[in-house]
Amino acid sequence: MKFSESLKKNHDFQYVYKKGKSFANKYLIMYQMENHLGKNRVGISVSKKVGNSIVRHRVTRLIRESYRLQEGRFQCGLDIIIIARAGAKGRTYQEIESALLHLGKLHNIIDDINGDISSEKNINRND
Repeated sequence: MKFSESLKKNHDFQYVYKKGKSFANKYLIMYQMENHLGKNRVGISVSKKVGNSIVRHRVTRLIRESYRLQEGRFQCGLDIIIIARAGAKGRTYQEIESALLHLGKLHNIIDDINGDISSEKNINRND
């Protein structure tokens, strides 16, 4: 992550949970708040409800890679926490990336360069 650092400390997570705004979709929950540092700090959380350690690490890698590739579209100076829901288990990279971008747009923290994402309409669909 070129322009971002990891958010690792528990008190940092707790502060963002208490003071930040949150939006959710079928696969992810995103909390965000301004940090006034000029760079983003990103934390990823995947609970045991999602699956065993192999599944959790795969979901973490998918989220991290989705953010890394789309990092340039996110505004700077934010603390962002991304939490995987149980529905993220077994999802493809494209589905996770689409869910991440959808939440970024809900928070108004994404500069929309490429226009609408065609697969976004499938995120909130009830199967």
